[in-house]
Amino acid sequence: MGRERGCDIGLIGLAVMGENLALNIASRGYSIAVYNRTTSVTDAFTSGRGRLPNVTGCHTLPDLVAALERPRKLMMMVKAGSAVDDLIRTLIPLLSPGDVLIDGGNTLPSDTDRRTREVEAAGLLYVGTGVSGGEEGALKGPSLMPGGSPAAWPLVKPIFQAIAAKVGPQGDIPCCDWVGPRGAGNYVKMVHNGIEYGDMQLICEAYWLLKHGAGLTNPELARVFADWNRGDLDSYLIEITRDIFTVRDPDTGDFLVDLILDKAGAKGTGKWMSQLALDLGVPSTLVTEAVYARCLSALKDARGRASQVLQGPDMANRGNKAEFIEQVRQALYASKIASYAQGFVQLAAAAKEQDWPLDYASIAMMWRGGCIIRARFLERIAEAYRDRPDLENLMLAPYFTEALATAQKAWRHVVASAATIGVPVPAFMSALAYYDGYRHASLPANLLQAQRDYFGAHTYERTDKPGTFHSEWLDLRTPMT
Repeated sequence: MGRERGCDIGLIGLAVMGENLALNIASRGYSIAVYNRTTSVTDAFTSGRGRLPNVTGCHTLPDLVAALERPRKLMMMVKAGSAVDDLIRTLIPLLSPGDVLIDGGNTLPSDTDRRTREVEAAGLLYVGTGVSGGEEGALKGPSLMPGGSPAAWPLVKPIFQAIAAKVGPQGDIPCCDWVGPRGAGNYVKMVHNGIEYGDMQLICEAYWLLKHGAGLTNPELARVFADWNRGDLDSYLIEITRDIFTVRDPDTGDFLVDLILDKAGAKGTGKWMSQLALDLGVPSTLVTEAVYARCLSALKDARGRASQVLQGPDMANRGNKAEFIEQVRQALYASKIASYAQGFVQLAAAAKEQDWPLDYASIAMMWRGGCIIRARFLERIAEAYRDRPDLENLMLAPYFTEALATAQKAWRHVVASAATIGVPVPAFMSALAYYDGYRHASLPANLLQAQRDYFGAHTYERTDKPGTFHSEWLDLRTPMT
């Protein structure tokens, strides 16, 4: 079954992501020992795709641990949650001080915080790393976002940066760097996934506007997205959307996208970001709207019944088609800027609360390749944070301020048109509302505070003098007849 001792790293869990990561590691010249609790899975891998001289299959955890060079590096690719805790408890007695445990799953940052403390208390080191890019990324080069025990980084850095996607003019900048202590890496991955939710929802809304508002066919949509992918919107998600509109079902000959049930699934990381944004008191509205849009899509039967009762416009925009396509493109780009701005604001708030020294330019470059949200304009984001590491909001960076000003007229027209013709675009609307709310020095929260003080004596601050105040509104009011 290959070499028995001295492997550079071990990996537990040979589902598709684990298999592909193992093959990626082996392809970079590192030796790897692998284990799956179902031994037949291990044997199938080592006699098939993993039949390589630098891949060792192990049937027990003690054998796996014994196969590794010290300090041992052991990556867990198992289902998030209690399975990780159970595995850690099993592994700790088998390991030695200075060994490194690595969790490569989508994990709540608070779980990684707790596990880092527990593992370090046992004399070991811990890494919680986000792995983005799906099955293809795991095999060919993912984006990796590691955090945890800082002393672990020099031990895992050579392997992690070797297997990561590469970007830059020479293709030699790895999409992997140390994020920060404890749960910082998993938090950055969670925000990545939340931005992904927003990106996907915005693209879906653009599709629905062009399909129903402008009457575009699937071949026309493919050409539009191909054109968009050659400009500022150049990204993996735009690229695959282009491809989707060209695919026909082999059985029926119809376009496959039109045969897919409009009922979206989710794995939870978008919801995590939204929940933690509420805990921090930051307005991550795009991911929240994207999560709610998936929830609404799941009400398929209820929507079917409602469609027979509730009335609205006919979803037809009878204006200039070419002009509307360009307006939707600009609205999509502006909304995307707002979405990323919210993501980085949430990262900054979490970093302040957790005392994480996050490098936002580095994070943007980690997302530039290998991951699902990889896009050309992440380089612009990295430049913005290199110029101003303390940038309060991405929308205030000169490039993005100008881009938003340029797109604003089209953005407003698209949102207004959607409302007029009855096309639901919650993410577009939320993005514009966030932009307008953020750019106003005054908001109607003064009335809200007055209401709170009226019914609950919650007090308020004033604009003309310092302090905290309460009014007896019933005594001060002017009765109205």
